[in-house]
Amino acid sequence: MAMTGRRSDIAAAADAGEDVLILVDEANRAIGSGGKLAVHERGLLHRAFSIFLFDGQGRVLLQRRAAGKYHSGGLWANTCCGHPRLGERTLPAAHRRLGEELGMSARLRFGFRARYQTSLDHGLIENELVYVYVGAAEGRIAPNPDEVSETRAMALPDLIEDTGARPQAYAYWLRHYLLRHARELEALSREPRPD
Repeated sequence: MAMTGRRSDIAAAADAGEDVLILVDEANRAIGSGGKLAVHERGLLHRAFSIFLFDGQGRVLLQRRAAGKYHSGGLWANTCCGHPRLGERTLPAAHRRLGEELGMSARLRFGFRARYQTSLDHGLIENELVYVYVGAAEGRIAPNPDEVSETRAMALPDLIEDTGARPQAYAYWLRHYLLRHARELEALSREPRPD
């Protein structure tokens, strides 16, 4: 992989204000780094996270991605997702991104790990090893309009049914989790909340 950690690529990404992502192998070992856009243009395997927050009725908090996002704009997705930056641990990155996207915080716990790869709009390729975190959707939500156009809560069975009926309305990764990890998500939505 030509750009995995080359100082010029990392410096160029950082100078442009772009996040530098952690490239990994299939065993989740860090093998390099690269600017977010270049990583997605080349489809390089990288570390990521996804968050599912559930309310007191077991409904998952969804966000509709802002139309101007670099991919999947206007699509419904799970509560929050993103990438740890070079040198950043995954759980703190998840907390950071939850604040950046939704202006909120939550106590998160690890749920499971997922792996997927797909082609996206704008010629980008998502190729991620994902830490999925869960928590309680409590408190005030203040979505950043550059990130999120609206939010809503849905019961998992209704969400699974709707993603099957209207897949074009939902981000690929959410459909992937619901197809491949529905049992884990159902169980996690019912687990007692930490004190």
